[in-house]
Amino acid sequence: MKIDFKKIDFKNIKLRKPDFSKFRFPKLNIRKPHINWEPLLVRIRACSWYPKAVETAKELKVRYLAAKEWSRVHFRRWACLVHEASSDSRARNPLAFLAVAAVLGVTMTLGTLYSVSFSVTVDGESVGKVARRSIADQAIESVEKQGRELLGYDYQVGDEVDYKISLSLKSDLSDEKAIENYLYDQLSEVSDQLRKYEVRLNGRPVGVVEDKYALHDLLDEMKNEYVNENTVSAEFMEEVTLDYIYNAETVLTIPEMKEALKANTTGQTTYEVQQGDTFNGIAYANDTSISDLKALNPKVDINRLMVGDVLTVKKTIPALSIQTVDHVTYEQSIPCPTETREDSSMYKGDSKIVRKGTEGVSSVEANVTYMNGVEQSREIISTTTVKEPTATIKAVGTKERPKTASTGSYAWPIRGRINDYFGPRTLFGKYNFHSGIDIGCSYGAPIKAADGGKVTFSGWKGGYGNLVIITHDNGTKTYYGHNSSLVVSAGQRVYKGQVIAKAGSTGKSTGVHCHFEIRVNNKAVDPLNYLP
Repeated sequence: MKIDFKKIDFKNIKLRKPDFSKFRFPKLNIRKPHINWEPLLVRIRACSWYPKAVETAKELKVRYLAAKEWSRVHFRRWACLVHEASSDSRARNPLAFLAVAAVLGVTMTLGTLYSVSFSVTVDGESVGKVARRSIADQAIESVEKQGRELLGYDYQVGDEVDYKISLSLKSDLSDEKAIENYLYDQLSEVSDQLRKYEVRLNGRPVGVVEDKYALHDLLDEMKNEYVNENTVSAEFMEEVTLDYIYNAETVLTIPEMKEALKANTTGQTTYEVQQGDTFNGIAYANDTSISDLKALNPKVDINRLMVGDVLTVKKTIPALSIQTVDHVTYEQSIPCPTETREDSSMYKGDSKIVRKGTEGVSSVEANVTYMNGVEQSREIISTTTVKEPTATIKAVGTKERPKTASTGSYAWPIRGRINDYFGPRTLFGKYNFHSGIDIGCSYGAPIKAADGGKVTFSGWKGGYGNLVIITHDNGTKTYYGHNSSLVVSAGQRVYKGQVIAKAGSTGKSTGVHCHFEIRVNNKAVDPLNYLP
């Protein structure tokens, strides 16, 4: 049997509700076990995540109630529209069905595009909208943690953080990264105002300044002090780094930072000459060689040190050293080659120039390395001879040297304690310059010639008392004063180590000793610089 649905009047069809009272459901005798949940709940409430879980549950409840209310309102509206469309006779009009479909489509579209959200404001300023409150909380916590580490104090994004529930387009919702970026911009503004720069040399802090650009200008200025038209490179020997710092007790000005970078790192570099000091003794006391001490004091006469003279005993090395390399071209002399010729009229060991040659000239191209303006090394790249040198003719002696000939070196005239050194002193209440050394000894002890030569004086000479002067073959002279007696006479030649006098205390003397002098070009020098 076929049913014609077109002839059925659906409007007048009545549906009967089923009567469930006739149904009988079997009773299940299930005995519920008794469980004491309180200890477990206490432990759960003590967990660190419990407060956040409670807050999240409350948030989900709010969202559920909002969604439930929204659904209730909109589904009731749909039901009314469907009911009206189906009960009205005009519902058989296709346009009505299209309208209902459109309403349903719009309603479903709204449900897809919109969402319940939380509007986040910090101190009254809108930060964004988030789907869950925890998104903003996590972003704020992350930024505040970074702020504490960066600034060194308890940083907070604002005094008041507020959340308001609203309905928003899903496309307008912000994620955690967007909220963080907004808050980081605020943190950046704060840090820019507080940021300072700590200067470190090889990791060692030197000081803190406020202006980074002025500091860079200072570093360039320090480099340019050693730069000239020939400089091909300039660099700091220490690693210079700048670290951000936001909490500094002391901030240096640029002139103060310059002073700190140029501060000496080697301690005391000068020494003031005291009474009794010698050049050798000063070098030994400062753990340096005589040659190095001379190089540090090129204008000082080591044989005439005066009390109060200031010597440089160490190089000054600043905290920040600058190395430069200069590419230079210069002319350099070429030493004369020497040709020797034997001369039987001269003693062995003696020589003289018969004809002096002329030096040549060469053009040199080199890279010269400097440290704080002081040359450290020189790399020769090329050498070109401009002028050839001519040879020097040198005559050398072949005749056997007599025993009384000078050796060129000096021996101690007598062994003993040095009672008074070369240099300024006070004697008999008067300040004077002591031109030799006083060697303590016993009365009548033998005094010996320090080197071979000719006795040019033997007799009494004022404050020297009994004095012997020996002139050596190289023109130098040695003095032996305050003797009790003399055993050589003027014009006599003596050999090295020969007894020439007996020790005493004649002349201006405070006790038995030998006053010993060495004179070069008739100028007294410190004997300790010549004795072994």
